[in-house]
Amino acid sequence: MILPGSMLGMLGGGQLGRMFTVAARTMGYKVTVLDPDSESPAGLLADTHLCADYHDKSALEELGSTCAVVTTEFENVPSDTLDLLSKSVLVRPSAFAVSMTQDRINEKNFLRQNALPTNKYAPVYSASDLSDAVKVTGLPALLKRSRLGYDGKGQVRIQTLGEAEEAFEQMGGVPCVLEELLSFQCEVSVVLSRGIDGEISTYPTAENIHTNGILDLTIVPARVSEELAQRAQDVATKVAQKLGYYGVMAVEMFVMPDRRVLVNEIAPRPHNSGHYTLDACATDQFEQQVRTVCGLPPGSTTLLSPVVMKNLLGDIWEDSEPKWDVVLQQPSAKLHLYGKKEARPGRKMGHFNLLADEVENALDLAQSVFDRIR
Repeated sequence: MILPGSMLGMLGGGQLGRMFTVAARTMGYKVTVLDPDSESPAGLLADTHLCADYHDKSALEELGSTCAVVTTEFENVPSDTLDLLSKSVLVRPSAFAVSMTQDRINEKNFLRQNALPTNKYAPVYSASDLSDAVKVTGLPALLKRSRLGYDGKGQVRIQTLGEAEEAFEQMGGVPCVLEELLSFQCEVSVVLSRGIDGEISTYPTAENIHTNGILDLTIVPARVSEELAQRAQDVATKVAQKLGYYGVMAVEMFVMPDRRVLVNEIAPRPHNSGHYTLDACATDQFEQQVRTVCGLPPGSTTLLSPVVMKNLLGDIWEDSEPKWDVVLQQPSAKLHLYGKKEARPGRKMGHFNLLADEVENALDLAQSVFDRIR
């Protein structure tokens, strides 16, 4: 058990690392952030910011010698870095778990091998693989980069084999996955923690609405039946068990019209769709991450209020700062800004949570607030 006063290491310095740092320091821990960005949102709040590459030998030596445990805030940390660190310090989650989820081909194969439900897919290593891949998935389909794709980036909807060949070439001929395009009822996610003793603690099933591939709204409780909400919890739990995962993670899923629940993606970290926990749960996902990686028992995941989380992207800045007074004057709205200096279209700059007695009331009020801040 790692107790307050200890130094915790964080690989990555974006908003997830920042919120982890806030939670850890509130609980009495110290934090070292390794991130190559000199204006890292997490680095600005950490006790120590190692502004260096993830392969920097001296930075990794400092992490390994000064920290009690090292964790991550995003899945694209090089797995060999995690391997190297694990020789001198506890690393949670493991390099294996991260490597399984940072590559779509590995992730899809992991799901298939463990009888976890997902859509039809086929790996594409060269243009010559595309004709066979189309036979597996049918058309239309989605061609996705196997690595480094996020928030709708690195994926193209294709209607014909010719479009698939063109898209593959535009992506630079890197390994990809061709995935069946689904007509789903809704998208849901489950954020959970798994401790070193194997204990799993799940947050309520969340309903997610995306715009242009980027999460726009998270609605909790999800507007699905209790049976489907529980099925999503069961699938996410099985994913964590099969990965041998330690830490906080999220599983994104599609709810199909025939009531199947299919895994879309696994995130080996706290998740954008779990930001509602900051204000609507007894223990938020970042305190839970601290607790889990430190070997502490999980905090309560009880939902205290129906809630809607609204992402705030750089698009709304335009030529001036948004009207934050509109959010702050609403007693049931909670504003979270990430400390990023430059607002760009599509960049996640913050979010607000809107709490209400009913989900539909929270949705209406969240939309009203958002419409007035621009």
